[in-house]
Order: sequence, then C-alpha cells, then structure tokens
Amino acid sequence: MSHEIERLFRPELVTMQPYTPIHPFEVVSERLGRAPEQIVKLDANENPYGPSPRAVAAMAGYPWLHIYPDPQSIELRAALAEYTGAPAERILAGHGADELIDLLGRLLLAPGDAVIDCPPTFGMYAFCAAVNGACLINVPRRADFSIDVDAIERVAAPVPAGGYDDFGWLDAVTVDCGAGSYPRPKLLFLCSPNNPDGSLLPAADLERLLRLPLVVAVDEAYIEFARPGASYIDWVADHGNLVVLRTFSKWAGLGGLRVGYGVFPPAIIEQLWKIKQPYNVNVAGSRAAIASLADRDYLLGHVAQIVAERERLYAELARFDFLQPVPASQSNFILCRVVGRDARQLKLDLEQQGVLVRHFAKPGVDNCIRVSVGRPTDSEALLAALGGGR
Repeated sequence: MSHEIERLFRPELVTMQPYTPIHPFEVVSERLGRAPEQIVKLDANENPYGPSPRAVAAMAGYPWLHIYPDPQSIELRAALAEYTGAPAERILAGHGADELIDLLGRLLLAPGDAVIDCPPTFGMYAFCAAVNGACLINVPRRADFSIDVDAIERVAAPVPAGGYDDFGWLDAVTVDCGAGSYPRPKLLFLCSPNNPDGSLLPAADLERLLRLPLVVAVDEAYIEFARPGASYIDWVADHGNLVVLRTFSKWAGLGGLRVGYGVFPPAIIEQLWKIKQPYNVNVAGSRAAIASLADRDYLLGHVAQIVAERERLYAELARFDFLQPVPASQSNFILCRVVGRDARQLKLDLEQQGVLVRHFAKPGVDNCIRVSVGRPTDSEALLAALGGGR
C-alpha cells in the first residue's frame, strides 16, 4: 500500500533536498553531555543578549492566550509603521520572515516557473523554489561576494522561442529544473547584508535590477547591524516590483518566537492578504514584538555592543594563521576561510570544547566556518578553543 500512496506525492518534492536547520540548545546539550550554560552557541546568528525584559513581561502578562490573535496584526503593523516610516497598509506581518518568503513563492510561482538565486546566500530561497516546483537559476556571486548584475540581466532577458536548452553561454550559471525549456524568471532573491558573508547590496546594482521584469525581494534580516542608510525600505514606495523583508529574530532576540514582516507595493500586498494563513502571528510573538519596538533603545544598545565586538573579534580571528576572516561584515557574524586545515574537523574540534560554529562546504564558501558574534565572554571562549592552532 505504501508504494501506491507514494505515487500520489508531487515528484519534485520527493527528490528535493530538505533544509538543514541548526539544532537547539536542548538537543546539542544532550548530544555533547554539557549543560546549556556550558555551551557557547555561535552557529545560528542568534542574539546572545536575548529579548527585552519588557517583551518578556508583555508575554507573561497577556491575559487572553485562549483567544485567537488579530488576523490583521493591526497594533503590530502600526508600531512597525512608526519604526520603519512605511505606511501600515503596506506592511504584512508573518510567522518569521520565512513565512513571507513562502508566501511570495505561493503568489508568484507555478510549477515550472523560475527563481533567480545568488549563492552563496541564505538557503531558504532555494527551498522556496523547490517547494513550489520552480526552476532555480543560480547566478553565483563573485569571489568578493558581490552579485553579478550583468549575468542576472542576461538570465532575466526575454527567452527565445522554444526556450533555452541550457545556460552554457554563461559557464557559472546553473539551472536546477526538470526537462523542458527554461521559463523567464519571475522572482529574484537578494540578501542584504548577505548571509553568510555580511556584504551589502550596492544601490547602483539594485537600481539596475529593478528595471527587470520580475519581483526583487531584498531580505534585510540583519539590517540593524549594518551601517546607517543601508536599508531599502524607503524604495518600496517608488518601485512596484520591490519588496523588503525583515525579522525580529536577530536584533530583537526573538528567534524562538518567529516574528517577521515585509513592506510591499500595493499590487503585491493585496494578493498576499488573500493567501496568508488567517492567524499567522501568534499572540505571544505579537506582544513581544510590540514591546520590543517600544523598548528599541535598549535593544539597539545591544546591537551596538555586538557591532563593536564584531570589529574586535575580526581582528583577533585574523591573528590565526589558519583563518582568513572575510572583511567588512555588516551583520552579526564573520565568515572565515580555513587554510591548511579541514573546516569540518575544526568545527567538530571546537564542538568538543563546547563552542559551536557553522561549517560550510559549498561552492563559494568551501572549507569555511561562520562565527556568530556574541558577548565578549563568548569571543574569549572561542579564541581560547582556537588557541592551540595559533
């Protein structure tokens, strides 16, 4: 009977690769035989300072947990409008920014449509394409992690009659798609600051890309850690094909509550309201996010501490002859190329000392580790664990 059931599954989902998440404290704690407080967790870009005390109090004191949440998140969107300067009617809250990525895919992509991705970058964009049965057109970043605008423009150009057999005319471009012609792309994802290197999307590049006949989604999950003026939220008002996504997971320390939001042009947000789950933002997350915005000075003080620690930690990591930290990260992490050693083994060696980092073995970030920036004490534990190889 099981084989008969499997014939009902969408074939592209049966063959897709699952997203690989980072394990939580309790799982890692049991595996390593260490108490959570003995683990320095620098593998998921979480905020080590945690949420605002006012956010914790807002959740604890909320009396109506038995009542469904506001399906329109009216109070949260009003607070976000004040925080971002975007009109509340252009803001949609989500169960993390990941839900909004998923909703964009649901809105724009039918099986066989195309998405442009610029790896190495956040893996959820490729995941979105796979779940929707879309073709994934990978336009790799250059060695310095800048995007190849010329290549993206060529990929997004009108497709000749009968489609392309391949993208052999651009050796670096790859296409993950079933048999048949490759359709014109509908959606381009760009992360700024980019994960895993922390680079920003230049304004001149975005100006060119917004001229293309597709939707450009700029993921600003880490924007609070970037230099002033790096956000493109204000651009949405003037561009009908630009969306900007953000999250409370990083700067506000609410990763466990899954609260995100996006600013959208009118035509797109009108359709998203139709297809989102009615009660997508739970009351605990909503109350915590509202309280976080009210206590932003406290939280942005921690952001400033993380940024300062990022600069100090970068200089310290550069002292190790087997590490080449990528310069100028504008996020809460530092990507390091590992030289003369195996990056995966280095990750495992650090793990045995209770220090967790992220390991990469993909094109563009092969034999690399990514280190989240924590408190100074977290940095010292990392540097001590690395010390034997200095």
